[in-house]
Amino acid sequence: MSSELLDALTALEKQKGISRDVLIEAIEAALVTAYKRNFNQAQNVRVDINLANGSMLVYSRKDVVEEVADDRLQISLENAKAINPLYEVGDIVEEEVTPRNFGRIAAQTAKQVVTQRVREAERGLIYEEYVDREDDIVNGIVERLDARNIYVGLGKVEAVLPVNEQIQTETFRPHDRIKVYITKVERTTRGPQVFVSRTHPGLLRRLFEMEVPEIFEGIVEIKSIAREAGDRSKISVFAHNEEIDPVGSCVGAKGARVQTIVNELSGEKIDIVEWSEDPVVFVANALSPSKVLDVQVNEEEKSTTVVVPDYQLSLAIGKRGQNARLAAKLTGWKIDIKSETDARELGIYPNENSPEVVLESLDDDMDDFDFYKDEE
Repeated sequence: MSSELLDALTALEKQKGISRDVLIEAIEAALVTAYKRNFNQAQNVRVDINLANGSMLVYSRKDVVEEVADDRLQISLENAKAINPLYEVGDIVEEEVTPRNFGRIAAQTAKQVVTQRVREAERGLIYEEYVDREDDIVNGIVERLDARNIYVGLGKVEAVLPVNEQIQTETFRPHDRIKVYITKVERTTRGPQVFVSRTHPGLLRRLFEMEVPEIFEGIVEIKSIAREAGDRSKISVFAHNEEIDPVGSCVGAKGARVQTIVNELSGEKIDIVEWSEDPVVFVANALSPSKVLDVQVNEEEKSTTVVVPDYQLSLAIGKRGQNARLAAKLTGWKIDIKSETDARELGIYPNENSPEVVLESLDDDMDDFDFYKDEE
């Protein structure tokens, strides 16, 4: 090995962050294997690399024994003492056995080891970079598509967007720019594998953090998210400062903030409701844009019975039950919706615990935005 190669190892240590000592150990181990393979040797050997002059020597290693069973691995005590009178049984005798043309094989082997270690180190650095970005949103470029997956270039690595993580109403072509949410990073034999999503609720959370400064700064907190990707989502928000309107902060002036997110998600409708620790208020809010007359809570079963005006029943339930389903996911409470007429016939509305007061599920000024449309 030339001193130039040692200089190269030092340079790699600085550029790639690979310890020179680690590379030297790897080269020595590889050279032992190369020696045994190329010279049909089975004895124990050790390769010594001289860092001062770049030389490389091979030493056979034999155990000192009373009686020799295998002369390739053992040496008698008598012969060992002939080399050095201080040897005792159990010691190891080393003898240089460097082949004449070992330098060429050594150089080739060292190159292969260094190349492999550099590749592994680069993969390791990429893995560490992206594993720290799990549960984060990243920008990418669509590189290619197949029958099931979309492959997204993130710069140093190609991420996989599986079919079950794609919004079915969206179509992409190569070179399209796309925002994706990193769900998982795995080590594989071919390097790190990054999996991303367009349907994960975390994508919606990160988009709001990007668009709403109050959320990014922690003034407004997203408490829960319920999402049916590509169709409709609901999020509950809470302001730690009573002077801040959490819903208004997320909507923005004339709906600009939420509309940006709606556009990014290809028109997915988003209901923003105020979170409350009172399940009566929270469930009523979660059923927006429907108005709610009464919420009756069963703490033991964590279920609620909600009474809505007759003309609001279909709106409260939503198309194919979507509004009620999302509200239940958002609040974590089971929700049984009754019309006012049915509730009166059942004798559950009004009652002494529930004054006949309409609970507004959303501020009136929200009705101005076209992404909150009645679903009657």
